[in-house]
Amino acid sequence: MKIFKYISIILLSLVALVLVSALFIKNEFAVERQIEIHKPNAQVFNFLRFLKSQDEFSVWALTDSNMEKSMSGKDGMVGAISRWKSNNKDIGTGEQEIIGIVENKQVDLELRFKEPFESKDHAYFLTEAQGDSSTIVKWGFDGRMDYPMNFMLPIIGMENELGGMLQTGLDKLKIVLEK
Repeated sequence: MKIFKYISIILLSLVALVLVSALFIKNEFAVERQIEIHKPNAQVFNFLRFLKSQDEFSVWALTDSNMEKSMSGKDGMVGAISRWKSNNKDIGTGEQEIIGIVENKQVDLELRFKEPFESKDHAYFLTEAQGDSSTIVKWGFDGRMDYPMNFMLPIIGMENELGGMLQTGLDKLKIVLEK
């Protein structure tokens, strides 16, 4: 019985440590990556504004070729929604909606994840002309994890994990647009 008591005390102490630690960990995160693409800004922006274009460069879209996809609204316009459903636990089920467009500058997206967890986050593409024949593209993602799940943020390492996926997508985007 004493061993059960000690194990219980240790487990309760660990749970308490996690809960107290989570009080001091930020619950919001922001990750952004960029790349230079040797194409005019208008051409790059007109590709990025369409949700369907992500099928050609997004790590998530390219991970599961059997993913179910659907679209509503007019792609490339505010209000367009792209939905996905995947059996791959890293992709899950959700949708993204174009919530704002600043012509030749920015596309804002709201991501609504349904499975394997529910959350609502913000993503964006920014384009900036670098002369007549080159464009800087920034792909960013910001979101939050509520208490006590925010304890996982330092463990997950969003800057490296999510940032790596964004950079891989941007590298693929560069190949697609520059070919």
